[in-house]
Amino acid sequence: MRGQFFVMRLYTIFVAGTMFANFFKIPKLMNSFLIIIVLVCEILSSEVPRPRGVSLSRASLYPPDKDFTCFDGSKTIPFTQVNDDYCDCQDASDEPGTSACPHGIFHCTNAGHRPENIPSNRVNDGICDCCDGTDEYASDKSCQNNCIELGRSAREAAQRRSELIKAGKQLRAELSQKGIQLKQEKQLKISELQKNKEEAEKLKAEREALKKEVEEQENAALEYYRQLEEEIKKKKAEEEQKKNRAEAIETFNKFDSNQDGLVDISELRTRESFDKDRNGEVSEEEAKYFLNLQDSVDLETFVGECWKSIKPYLMMEAGVFKPPITEPKQSASEAEDLQDGEHEQEEAHEEDDEEEEEEEEEPQEPEQVEEPQEQPTTVPYDEETQKLVEKANAARSEYQEAERQVRDIENEIKDIQSYLQKDFGQEEEYATLEGQCFDYEDLEYIYKLCPFDRTTQQPKSGAADTRLGSWGHWSGPESNKYEQMTYEKGQSCWNGPTRSTIVRLSCGGENKVTSVSEPNRCEYLFDFVTPAACYEAPADASEDLHDEL
Repeated sequence: MRGQFFVMRLYTIFVAGTMFANFFKIPKLMNSFLIIIVLVCEILSSEVPRPRGVSLSRASLYPPDKDFTCFDGSKTIPFTQVNDDYCDCQDASDEPGTSACPHGIFHCTNAGHRPENIPSNRVNDGICDCCDGTDEYASDKSCQNNCIELGRSAREAAQRRSELIKAGKQLRAELSQKGIQLKQEKQLKISELQKNKEEAEKLKAEREALKKEVEEQENAALEYYRQLEEEIKKKKAEEEQKKNRAEAIETFNKFDSNQDGLVDISELRTRESFDKDRNGEVSEEEAKYFLNLQDSVDLETFVGECWKSIKPYLMMEAGVFKPPITEPKQSASEAEDLQDGEHEQEEAHEEDDEEEEEEEEEPQEPEQVEEPQEQPTTVPYDEETQKLVEKANAARSEYQEAERQVRDIENEIKDIQSYLQKDFGQEEEYATLEGQCFDYEDLEYIYKLCPFDRTTQQPKSGAADTRLGSWGHWSGPESNKYEQMTYEKGQSCWNGPTRSTIVRLSCGGENKVTSVSEPNRCEYLFDFVTPAACYEAPADASEDLHDEL
């Protein structure tokens, strides 16, 4: 068994040495020399005595010819009590190879693969945690040593990942260069826009001054026409008032059937025009309504107070005009489009139906309808005044155009400033993702990730999409915050919180959403691969080497 273990260790060292030499492009002769040195070191170190569950790097802490002192210094015990299946030290350092201390650590050598530390409560529990099976030395479980196979698979996976990261780093460098170039172009653009803004503001000021000057001339010229139109309007109003009074007097005389100088309730009840509720007769209340709630009125009261209520009914009876038709009111309430939006939409439709049933067309009141008013007559301008008006209109139009140009430039500057304030990575490697969107489909939905903008979910049935979150911030660990994005303040869930999205980024040869899940209610998780996330390769390859080396 010991010979087999030693052979496996030599094989591991040979493979690790070869990978080390290939990675750093060391010549074959030097490579062989290094491997020989490592093998000699292994031969010299393989016989170092150490208790079970202790790594070679910690072997010196367990000298067999001395009493053992707990790592926390709390107690010193005979070395024979190390791994005696009794926990003497509070820090569990005396039982590295047993399960006596529940908070201890057992070291799996795993020759041919990656060494591992497991909790000591897993030792001899009937489950093979170490690939070399050393954690089940005293149990009935027969563990197969598959470290060589696992190590080979791990190294192949590490090699593939290393090649992926190597290729991705080249793409990332290109993306970074494009991102830096985009930022430089934006900075140059904003300098150019600032100059354009100064020129546009100068032109705006000039056109504003011209507009003001021309409008003063226009106002002076139009003052005569305003006064003339006021006189015409006043004269027309006086004529209309005379005509209206004449009509009122004529109607009063017609209604005053007994010629007593008064119009009373009984005289109005004979007029079908005043049947407001259209029930075939004019009630006393209806008649009093037109007499301003009085039993009878004289001529002046009729003309001054009653005529304005009576005239529209008489005009309608004569067919001069018809009252406008009031359309039934409709509910403007709309349900928010959420993921659980079916509930909201159903409730919204129910509310709409209830509101439409409750709201009925109100009775039309003819007395509320006013006579159509004629538009005031505009006095034609003379030729000189007309030219001034046209000149002022042109000046106003030119000023509005100059004002629009300034506003457009300001908006463009604002957009560029917002862009320049965004964090696109350590070397602007994520800048090219802005403005793009990437889809992912499952059985029910189409998910969309638009970096630095939003995440959405749209049912395949064709319903409106739901915003799962808007760009918030980078939220990766301190070691690299650019490993994760957070999108927040999405649409509210039905009877729940607002939606949010976490986007995990990893190295890939293309930009692609690889999976979408909802680990918690209204909290979504996107996995996104991109060359922009291909950073320096982690030290996975070096982990294949044991700490004994």
